[in-house]
Amino acid sequence: MPASRPLSLLDLATVRSPETIADGIARSRRLARTADTLGYTRLWFAEHHNMPHIASSATSLMIQHIAAATENLRVGSGGIMLPNHTPLVIAEQFGMLETLFPGRIDLGLGRAPGTDGATMRALRRDGTEADRFESDIMELNGYLSGYSRIPGVRAYPGDGTDIPLYVLGSSLFGAQLAAKLGLPYAFASHFAPQMLTQAADLYRSTFDATRSLLGPEARPHFIAAANVIAHDDADAARAQRRAAEDSWIRSMLGRNRTLTDDDVIMLRDHPAGQQVLDMLSRTVAGTGAEVIAWLDRLAEEVQADELMLVNLAPEEDVQHRTLELLSPTA
Repeated sequence: MPASRPLSLLDLATVRSPETIADGIARSRRLARTADTLGYTRLWFAEHHNMPHIASSATSLMIQHIAAATENLRVGSGGIMLPNHTPLVIAEQFGMLETLFPGRIDLGLGRAPGTDGATMRALRRDGTEADRFESDIMELNGYLSGYSRIPGVRAYPGDGTDIPLYVLGSSLFGAQLAAKLGLPYAFASHFAPQMLTQAADLYRSTFDATRSLLGPEARPHFIAAANVIAHDDADAARAQRRAAEDSWIRSMLGRNRTLTDDDVIMLRDHPAGQQVLDMLSRTVAGTGAEVIAWLDRLAEEVQADELMLVNLAPEEDVQHRTLELLSPTA
């Protein structure tokens, strides 16, 4: 029996050694085509820069590629890091996407740079751009709604497309801002779970429909993210989880050095390794029934209107089986 809330997907477009970037993108496309037939609500890609294992830096192009390969899924950003861009350019890019794929495009917006300080400077940003996040969202919404806040400036394409906006975050700031603007809010509990419950409560308790960019009929819509691995064999699913955790330890703690298998085993019990594993505490691995029951408990815990799943299995065949076992139409 499928989970009781709508299920969506976040794909980090991971490139695994010894894959090329083209290999990683092709794998994301294959997974999207599987998800497209199984009743998932939306599929999002995230903007990251200077990360060799993530292929979605040109996020709008990735969205176009996947939307062209699918028919039913909504496809969008989870998210565009708005401080890296001008609102007008994002309105034009996503206006083009909406024109090409009407009724299927989402625009999730994040405040972080999605990279390190040196890369942020290479993007010609100094960090102060995040201070304009609220006003930039309002400017962007003006372009998309057809009511530009900049006299004489409109987005072509984009003008009047009313592409759905989502605020993304991993702290209380995003929850407060989404509530203030009356927008849907997605919390990144797949890697930053510590404030999930508090953020969900704050968002719902302070949601202000009277000031909503969507109009006075707007209602709260809270999305919680989780990492999932489902398999017909529960032990196989848990082995996949162990491998995924080890990969995270290598990625987070092995920068500029090569970690051996023994190093990773040791780091699992080290405070630094435990900190990495804590980032993945909102992760479930098991049979389809076990994962669905866990997801239902998570949704009830935070009163989530929707769950955003990160398909954490290292092996592609297990990723496809995860999608099948958790399918909303199963």
